[in-house]
Amino acid sequence: MKTPQFILLIKRFAVRYKGHIALNILCNVLATLFSIFSFAVLIPILQILFKTEKTVYEFQPWSFDSIKNNAYYFVQQYIEQNGGISTLLLLSVVLIFMTLLKTGTTYLASYFIIPMRTGLVRDIRRDMYAKIVDLNLGFYDKQKKGDIMARMLSDVGEVEASIMSSIELLSKNPIMIVFYLGVMLMLSWELTLFVLFVLPIAGFLMGRIGRSLKRKSVIGQEQQGSLTSIIEETLNGLRIIKAFNAEEHVSNRFGELNNQLRKTTNKINRRYMLAHPMSEFLGTLMIAIVLYFGGSLILNEQSTLNAGEFIYYLVIFYSIINPAKELSKAMYSIEKGKASLARIDMVLMANNPLKVVDNPVKAEPFEKEISFKDVWFKYDEEWILKGISLDIKKGQTIALVGASGSGKSTMVDLLPRFYDVQKGEITIDGTDIRHFTLHDLRGYMGNVNQDPILFNDTIYNNIKFGTDNATEEDIINAAKIANAHNFIMETEDGYQTNIGDHGGRLSGGQRQRLSIARAILKNPSILILDEATSALDTESEKLVQAALEELMKNRTTIVIAHRLSTIKKADLICVLEKGEIVEKGTHEELIQKGGLYNKLYSMQK
Repeated sequence: MKTPQFILLIKRFAVRYKGHIALNILCNVLATLFSIFSFAVLIPILQILFKTEKTVYEFQPWSFDSIKNNAYYFVQQYIEQNGGISTLLLLSVVLIFMTLLKTGTTYLASYFIIPMRTGLVRDIRRDMYAKIVDLNLGFYDKQKKGDIMARMLSDVGEVEASIMSSIELLSKNPIMIVFYLGVMLMLSWELTLFVLFVLPIAGFLMGRIGRSLKRKSVIGQEQQGSLTSIIEETLNGLRIIKAFNAEEHVSNRFGELNNQLRKTTNKINRRYMLAHPMSEFLGTLMIAIVLYFGGSLILNEQSTLNAGEFIYYLVIFYSIINPAKELSKAMYSIEKGKASLARIDMVLMANNPLKVVDNPVKAEPFEKEISFKDVWFKYDEEWILKGISLDIKKGQTIALVGASGSGKSTMVDLLPRFYDVQKGEITIDGTDIRHFTLHDLRGYMGNVNQDPILFNDTIYNNIKFGTDNATEEDIINAAKIANAHNFIMETEDGYQTNIGDHGGRLSGGQRQRLSIARAILKNPSILILDEATSALDTESEKLVQAALEELMKNRTTIVIAHRLSTIKKADLICVLEKGEIVEKGTHEELIQKGGLYNKLYSMQK
């Protein structure tokens, strides 16, 4: 038999909070019992007010069957000794006290479940963030960043609501319904069987709405993700939008999707809001039917219920309406949450193709060489790299040049295993890099890219990023080597200055020098420079180039360069064309050869 969805949700996410769930269930049981007893006090109150009870009760030995008899016996005794007014006052006080116990335990039920509710959100977001950080870059080539953000924010909220509804399905509403039905059966099994015959009809009508809600929820969450993507793209590309007078274009694009989301949300919320009035109407309809049916039995003297007990029966039956209504709303919420859970699972269950062997090799200090051995790689169908073979000795500076799309950046992305080769292998000191842990492999390397990646944090923390054991002296020394110390000290708060989103408060040259300082602090054995000076003006380029030369001393360096004048001193220059190395040699050797490198160099003179 298929396990219900709400049980699967609880087992998957809420089992670690079983203590909170147990306390919640206990308090819900107590609240239901106190509710039943508080309503039971109504019977003698009504009978005293309307003087409907004529039977004289005698005390019976205590048993389950004698509870009702003995309760009436003590009430009659109290009336005889103290009068009807005093008895009414006492029963009113008992009613207030029982209601206090009921509301108190109801609050405690919520009190114990709140830490679980907040913990669930924290746990799911933590797991999603860990997965987002862990997944390889290839996963994000096919995903919108805004959609990932929507899954982590709005979808997690929907799943949280769905899980809490699942908890209520297990720990609250069924308990109340079962207890209330039990009391109703004790009062009149004939009337209760009639109720149970009518009840499934209402359940069927509510289920039809729930199924349609799930379909619309999937569409709504996808549109929410697309909307977040547009917002994220707009914020990142605001400079270009304004430069090309494209404000109206992007506003129209956003407005169109925003309207689509509004229409979808209208349909979802209209169906969701239908749950309350429909259950209210169906509940009132059932009350009216029970009132007519039960009243007919009493008037025809075909029922064991007296007038007071019948009113109590109606109160209990009406009390079932609210948990039944909440039950139907919970089912809607679960259906809605299933759509969001599927979107979250797309991230959580995503396969990371970067596998590590069961017994990874311990990374020793880099001593000899890096080797590309007949390496082939493709993103989709077309091969980007075709049979690349290259040996890079320790301490050498190797430059990769070629037209855009020739495979230079792809080649250096394979070294830290941002992607894995499909054929061939890459080795460090003779060991296939797939036999190292990713942490150890990337510990060999430092990166300085064309577009420096900085964070909305202080200069100090950006330089220290990824090097937790660095001291303040180490950070300042790295900044001095990178020609960054002077401009840092001229900022408002020195090393504690916040540089804004993506380092937006700094110039391009300053951002690049901070990136170099970060690489210097890491002190990597292997340095990867991906067009590190191509986006800079002449003055900034000179400062950055001087910092790079300091960084490159006594290191194995792989340089990707479009400005060929910056790589004249490289030990080996490799020219790539359509994913193949077509030329190798020093600057002088390649110039003399008069091939593709010479052509590229001549074009830049």
